[in-house]
Amino acid sequence: MPARAYSYLLGLYLGDGCVSRHPRAWRLRVILDKKYPGIIDRCQMAIDSLFPGQQASVQQQPKGCVVVSHYSKHWPCLLPQHGPGTKHLRPIRLEPWQEVLVKEATEEFVRGLIDSDGCRVVANDRGIRSVRYHISNRSEDIRGLFCAALNELGIPWTQPRWFEVAVYRKAAVARLDEFVGPKA
Repeated sequence: MPARAYSYLLGLYLGDGCVSRHPRAWRLRVILDKKYPGIIDRCQMAIDSLFPGQQASVQQQPKGCVVVSHYSKHWPCLLPQHGPGTKHLRPIRLEPWQEVLVKEATEEFVRGLIDSDGCRVVANDRGIRSVRYHISNRSEDIRGLFCAALNELGIPWTQPRWFEVAVYRKAAVARLDEFVGPKA
């Protein structure tokens, strides 16, 4: 399995994705903002690389979002974190094989989480331009996975609010800019 594509898609799924049962298969849906065609394309390419010869569909939705989706009998195996209810009300743990893939492609995992639940902010602090990264997620487990990935990359983080993780330090922001950068 391609570690980079899988880790990126796992990050997107944990932020803005869901897996649901359909009559003959399971459907992965990742809901993304249509303002960011680059993220939509990366999501579609990640799914397509996991399922060679098949294509993820992209459907425009009325309120400014896009649903990237794919049907397969394999989604429960590939994303065992799926389950009934919202992610922040159930345990989210990586399986050992997922940990291996995320460790191999930690940057892509972080990028997927930021592309789904995060942002890169350019602030003006008392006349000084300051760049920051934030993710906001109500699941303590998902925030924990994000923080563990940042730790693995040596990127310091802080938690300004209970549901938010932020990266403020210039060197840490510069490191994230190497593989995340502004949303496109």
